Amino acid sequence: MLELLPSLNDHNLPWMDTIHPIVVHFVIAMALISVLFDWIGVFTKRSSLFEVSFWNLLVATMAIFIAIIFGQVEAGLANPYGASRDILNYHSTIGWSLAGVLAVLTSWRYVARQKDPNILPKGFLILDGILAALVFTQVYLGNKLIWVYGLHTVKVVEAIRAGTLS
Repeated sequence: MLELLPSLNDHNLPWMDTIHPIVVHFVIAMALISVLFDWIGVFTKRSSLFEVSFWNLLVATMAIFIAIIFGQVEAGLANPYGASRDILNYHSTIGWSLAGVLAVLTSWRYVARQKDPNILPKGFLILDGILAALVFTQVYLGNKLIWVYGLHTVKVVEAIRAGTLS
C-alpha cells in the first residue's frame, strides 16, 4: 500500500516545493488589508472601504483553511528538530486559532453589514486589532521556521536524512 504514495523529493515533499507559504501570503495580505481599510474607513467615514474590507475578510477566511490543510501536511513531513518543534507547535496552534478568529469576524461582519453597512461596532475594531497581532505573530514564527531552522530546505533535509540533525 505504501508504494502507492508518491516518493518524497529533496525538500521532503511529495510535490515540487512548499505550497503552504504561497497560500498563506494571500491570507496575510487580505487579513491585514481588511484591518487597514476598516480603520481608514472609520477615520475617513468612507463606507466604500468597508465593502472592500468585507470581501477581503471573506476570502481570507476561506483561504486560511486551504493554508492550514497544506500547512498540516507539510508540518508532518518537516521533521522538525530541536527548538523548531516548539515553534512549529505554536505556529500550528495559533494558525487554527487565527482561522477561528477570522470565521467569527467574518460572521460578525456579515451580520453587522446587514444592519448598517456604514458602521462598524467598536468591539469589532478591537477584534480587528487582535487579528492583526495574530497575523504578525504567525509571520514571525513562520519566518523563524524557514529562515532560522530551514525546514524543508535541501541542506536541512539532507542533514536530517544523514542523521546529523535530530
